[in-house]
Amino acid sequence: MARASSSKPQTVTVEGRRLQLTNLEKVYFPATGTTKGEVLAYLAQVAPALLRHAAYRPATRKRWPDGVSGQMFFQKNLDASTPSWVPRHAIRHRTSTNDYVLVNDLATLTWLGQTATLEIHVPQWRFGRTGAPMPPDRLVLDLDPGPGAGLAECAEVARLARDILRGMDLDPLPVTSGSKGIHLYAALTGHDESLTTDAVSAVAHELARHLEFEHPDLVVSDMKKSLRAGKVLVDWSQNNGAKTTIAPYSLRGRDEPTVAAPRSWAELDDPGLRQLSFTEVLERLERDGDLLEPLAAGHLAQLEPTPERMATFERTPAEKLETYRAKRDPDRTPEPFGPEVPGERDGAPTFVIQEHHARRLHWDFRLEHEGVLVSWALPRGEPTDPKQNHLAVQTEDHPLEYGSFEGSIPAGEYGGGEVTIWDAGTYDLEKWREGEVIVTLHSDRRGSRRLALIRTGGRGGDDQNSWLIHRTKAQPGDDEDTAEPPTVPARPVPPPQATEAPAEAPRPMLASTAPPAELARLDPAGWAFEVKWDGFRAVVQVDAPQEADDAPRVRLTSRSGQDLTPTFPELQALGGMVSADDLPLALDGEIVALDADGRPSFHRLQQRANLAKPRDVEKARRRVGVDLVLFDALSVGGRAVTDRPYEERRAELARVVTPRRPVHVPDALDGTLDEALETSRLMRLEGVVAKRRGAPYTPGRRSRDWLKIKHARTQEVVVVGWRPLHAGTGREDATVAGSLLLAVPDDGGALRYVGKVGTGFKEAERRQVVRRLRPVDDAPLDGVPRAEAVHARWAAPEQVAEVEYGDWTRDPGDLGEADDDLPDDEGPRLRHSVWRGWRDDKRPADVQVEG
Repeated sequence: MARASSSKPQTVTVEGRRLQLTNLEKVYFPATGTTKGEVLAYLAQVAPALLRHAAYRPATRKRWPDGVSGQMFFQKNLDASTPSWVPRHAIRHRTSTNDYVLVNDLATLTWLGQTATLEIHVPQWRFGRTGAPMPPDRLVLDLDPGPGAGLAECAEVARLARDILRGMDLDPLPVTSGSKGIHLYAALTGHDESLTTDAVSAVAHELARHLEFEHPDLVVSDMKKSLRAGKVLVDWSQNNGAKTTIAPYSLRGRDEPTVAAPRSWAELDDPGLRQLSFTEVLERLERDGDLLEPLAAGHLAQLEPTPERMATFERTPAEKLETYRAKRDPDRTPEPFGPEVPGERDGAPTFVIQEHHARRLHWDFRLEHEGVLVSWALPRGEPTDPKQNHLAVQTEDHPLEYGSFEGSIPAGEYGGGEVTIWDAGTYDLEKWREGEVIVTLHSDRRGSRRLALIRTGGRGGDDQNSWLIHRTKAQPGDDEDTAEPPTVPARPVPPPQATEAPAEAPRPMLASTAPPAELARLDPAGWAFEVKWDGFRAVVQVDAPQEADDAPRVRLTSRSGQDLTPTFPELQALGGMVSADDLPLALDGEIVALDADGRPSFHRLQQRANLAKPRDVEKARRRVGVDLVLFDALSVGGRAVTDRPYEERRAELARVVTPRRPVHVPDALDGTLDEALETSRLMRLEGVVAKRRGAPYTPGRRSRDWLKIKHARTQEVVVVGWRPLHAGTGREDATVAGSLLLAVPDDGGALRYVGKVGTGFKEAERRQVVRRLRPVDDAPLDGVPRAEAVHARWAAPEQVAEVEYGDWTRDPGDLGEADDDLPDDEGPRLRHSVWRGWRDDKRPADVQVEG
């Protein structure tokens, strides 16, 4: 085991990121006494070269928390402890989706060293500007000596392979692996984007077979250990897109701290050739520079404005949507895919801003341009102050039809979560050139405003996706004699006599999900159980009035920092429920819209969302009122109480607020967690939040001191059809069901379409479905959306099944009725459906709405 360290933790700032470094004296390599601190120093010095060859590649890590004499942990997926700033990218595998770290900067490399990552393994391809996988940019051969062979034999095979590769116009570069063998790399340049990892693997495999045929006593291309004695395996398989190779300049988890070290061809002729230590690599790097630098020509060729590369900027709309379509399965997501041959539309170009409750809340800003919606993700939304720029991350182009999309993307799918339209309209284009876009937006909902998008390149300057969005000082109407104030101010403008700007709203504390084993340990003596409300989270600030006769000012700020004050004017009533002695106040709560039974209805709340013009707000308010549920206190009388335990903060909340409708301060639920869940279930609420009684409030952080538990709901359904796996593509398989189309009878017995289910099946079940359902020629019901009816195979409505679901899109009591307030609404739909199985004990007539 590694020697324990007594060194104190050190907090350092690396490229603007704060990290705590611990156990710097812990020995990672007992044979040489090399410590964790020395490993971190090596990574800092080698970073420019290592990052050149590892950046933007999904990295797999090998960690040795107790040093190389301890247990090794092989890790692909980032866990919850990973800092939010660590760059990452999700890759969906056959049975799971993993978030891989991208080793793009020194801060991330330092974090890897702090977490005992000694080995970094990466593939031979990178992610590109829009996050799509790029074609392979390098070829690799792993020369691995079998028993009785060594580095000398590997060097001999490397020279033989070099002659062949140079005959293919490739210039191979050798790297001693830091373990037993040699890696040969060659940059792939001058290839178009049709080059695939399969094609490179096939070439490498054929090269290995040729070497084996020509030198049977020295080379083997088959991985069987029985064939490898005294020979060198030419492992060609690491060119496979799913496989990785130790990154150049990475340490190895061996007895001594050796490194995957670039070498010269002259060195391979040295009979004393050996693996190099990390200190030797640093000395060579200082003296000779990065011998592997020419390898970067592979990915640089994919970025430089060569004629071939420039041609890609003139792609057709269909070609621009290839990345969008590659990330989505039409059988698994309701998102529009657009026509096979999309084209440009007449009239003024359109824009849309969609609020996207994915893994992290953000806003998607999309501009119609050359037949597609060019898209950026805005983590903090649209800026409302010219002095405050917001980050914009360019994503893949979307089809024009996405401009009207609202709905639920199933969990586990790309971008899973709720999507609603925050604003939409048309725009005037002022400038659109590489790296800069200036537009003036026009919408009925939020008025006109002028915005600029500017590519920044990120911290390193080479991130093509990193932009900022800026609200310009010059705004529409500024030069008109009768100019009116902006339709949607960033926040209420204080009168001229105001002498003090309102305090910035703190960010709310966030709850974590918890596995059943953790929930089973929650003791009511140490935990309180509150209702989980289905509404808009808001930090509520109550400020003292500016004039003696005025009422206290109530400000509402969303979790993302958006000003909700003008949207919910009735909540100003809170100012009359608090004492002036306790001002200013900051409270935490949720804005909800209650249905006729007094339950929160997210569907009703949507009708109040994103409104700011007084006329629009008042019109919506007459249809749907809102309430404010308060559950925590953050500051009282201008003094923070976040460091106090939960029960003291709750007592303070109860003291300072005398609630009456529309404000509520509900008590926690009585009893154990199971009893609280049962109460919540009987009340048909969203779930329960468990809060540790002795814990402080941690603004802006997701904490395990708050745990959220949502109820699972089930619904019996009638299966009315199915869609083949990969429907509408060249891979369509009519023997396998990709999704089932579902219905429920209404009060009159007529079937009403309620959505589809495409997850939760075992592979065998997908085939059994096709054999089980009796086909019919026509749809057995009306109302199936065209996007879901296309490619459908209809079935006699005689089979009953059961699905688990998250919620209904609206009250299922309205089954078969359209909502006049939602022009595109076609009735209630099940959200996040997951297959549970067939109900052979039920008939279609037995099925009732259970939501």
